[in-house]
Amino acid sequence: MINTGKLAGRTVFITGASRGIGKAIALKVAKDGANVVIAAKTAEPHPKLPGTIYSAAEEVEKAGGKSLPCVVDIRDESQVKKAVDEAVKKFGGIDILVNNASAISLTGTADTEMKRYDLMHNINTRGTFLVSRECLPYLKKSDHAHILNLSPPLNMKPHWFKNNVAYTMAKYGMSMCVLGMHEEFRPFGIAVNALWPRTAIQTAAMDLIAGKESSKQCRKPEICADAAYAILIKDPKAVTGNFFIDDEVLQKEGVTDLVQYAFDPSNANNLMADFFLDDVPSVPSNNATSAKPVTNATNEPVGEVAKLFRAIETNLSPDSVAKTQAVFAFVVTGDEAGKWYIDLKNGNGACGQGEPPSAPDATLTMDSKNFFNMFSGKMKPATAYMMGKLKIKGNLQQAMKLEKLMSSLKSKL
Repeated sequence: MINTGKLAGRTVFITGASRGIGKAIALKVAKDGANVVIAAKTAEPHPKLPGTIYSAAEEVEKAGGKSLPCVVDIRDESQVKKAVDEAVKKFGGIDILVNNASAISLTGTADTEMKRYDLMHNINTRGTFLVSRECLPYLKKSDHAHILNLSPPLNMKPHWFKNNVAYTMAKYGMSMCVLGMHEEFRPFGIAVNALWPRTAIQTAAMDLIAGKESSKQCRKPEICADAAYAILIKDPKAVTGNFFIDDEVLQKEGVTDLVQYAFDPSNANNLMADFFLDDVPSVPSNNATSAKPVTNATNEPVGEVAKLFRAIETNLSPDSVAKTQAVFAFVVTGDEAGKWYIDLKNGNGACGQGEPPSAPDATLTMDSKNFFNMFSGKMKPATAYMMGKLKIKGNLQQAMKLEKLMSSLKSKL
């Protein structure tokens, strides 16, 4: 997506712009010569996440834009008001708002602490509403006013709620702002749209959640930045109330080479789908768990899953028990449906078919077609979980310890 210069001199207020997608958008509009307000909390370097508002501001200036780094926790109304006032004082107004800041916790109801629930709702939904409200008086004065929320289309399928209802509600709150505000602000000529990625996007935060190996299945943040730019340069009166998907936006703009956005171009046809889109495989129905496992004439389970558990049983050791200290129950659905367990807490460890001998620390539900891929190293548990291919009940941290077990077994399976 080639820069056109249409945003030269425009002031773009971006939340969460110190890294990731927010910073990519900041750099894209900076190439037009835009004024960029970098509103984020990161004034000091994070021990695990690179980038601060000041380093992002330097990159904006180098890219050709003017910058204003502002320390802003968008949960704090006074900090938001101060940042907006500083932006108007320095640049004379605000033309575009990008609500990018967001918090995530992929946990079920019982495993979501209320402080984590409050964090997501205060940043995602309340923060988006608050920043939009504070920017509104200046957006009304602009002849090129846009609000763009990095949020998904509203998909009411239960699958997108059942595994992480708190996060879904918080993220959909941002999308509901689009739904209501685009109609509310239409008389003022303010466009309000949402943008969401088709695939997972490679960022430092993504690396923390799913591991650096997941990058191979991601696209780069630049695809969202280019799509955002394509939206933001349009006449606001002609484009409002849309829930855009990044690659669809670019394809309509004539961009045919999407491989350029793949973090690993050689893996461009094997990307991880993002949340909330219908082409993401749904979690298997609970009804499928009652199916009987495939057996042979001796009533011994056969198939890839059965072979897998036999291999695991052969390779259990006191060392793996000492390092793991957890009992896992597996509900395998699909063609090789059945129940299995791995006990890495007691004695020398045990593995078998049926219910575990003691209460499981985590229960994992997965289709048999994906199960072998996960244990053979072709798919990480965190990746499978984020894609909706793995359902985890119980202790999420204990469940993720399986990655170490898989690494030790990979060469033996």
